Amino acid sequence: MTIRGDWSLALAGCLLAAGCTAEPSAGQRAADWEARRTRMIDSQLRARGIADKRVLDAMQKVPRHLFVPEEYRSRAYDDSPLPIGHDQTISQPYIVGYMSEALELRPTDRVLEIGTGSGYQAAILGELAGDVYTIEIVPELAERARAALDAAGYRNVHVRHGNGYLGWPEAAPFDRIIVTAAPEKIPQALVDQLAVGGIMVVPVGAVYDDQIMTIVRKTDKGVVTRETLPVRFVPMKKRIE
Repeated sequence: MTIRGDWSLALAGCLLAAGCTAEPSAGQRAADWEARRTRMIDSQLRARGIADKRVLDAMQKVPRHLFVPEEYRSRAYDDSPLPIGHDQTISQPYIVGYMSEALELRPTDRVLEIGTGSGYQAAILGELAGDVYTIEIVPELAERARAALDAAGYRNVHVRHGNGYLGWPEAAPFDRIIVTAAPEKIPQALVDQLAVGGIMVVPVGAVYDDQIMTIVRKTDKGVVTRETLPVRFVPMKKRIE
């Protein structure tokens, strides 16, 4: 049996043949997921200008499908966001790559992530930085992400259920901050917790059709912001569930 795009489709075809009882091996399944990640890297990231080798290598390594609900797992490497429950989504792969590259991460950086969601972006950060502190306002998502990250072996990623607007003050300052939901304006607490010389990447806007990715750099003379591309993120929540 030849394993192409989706091994489950190939298996279904095989089972239609008389006497066929073969199932794809664990190795075949792993090879298929690896091939899908490679296509994602080539067609969705490199083709759109993501060039940071460390980011590309991290996204090749991290098994995105393990951070996607079972019912959407076959679409894990599609060029689109996917639902993860509680009106939240896992971001489109390109956006994950874009934000990760914009952070200009160094191996020793301490990173704060607001909006853990599925845990996938935190896993990418865990590959690229020293320590990652990630906050999720929905308790069920926080627990699910913690379990997925623990199972994947990310001991440098610390998950908290809490209000992202408040940041993580006892662990501050942070070299980098990434926000994966859209506030109406950049929370001052996050600016305060960003180290001098640090970078924050955050989508800003009150509604889906009026959001802009914003790069914040904190210098010893103040804060400099730069708007880059229009985006569509779920709104950043203020109330803990």
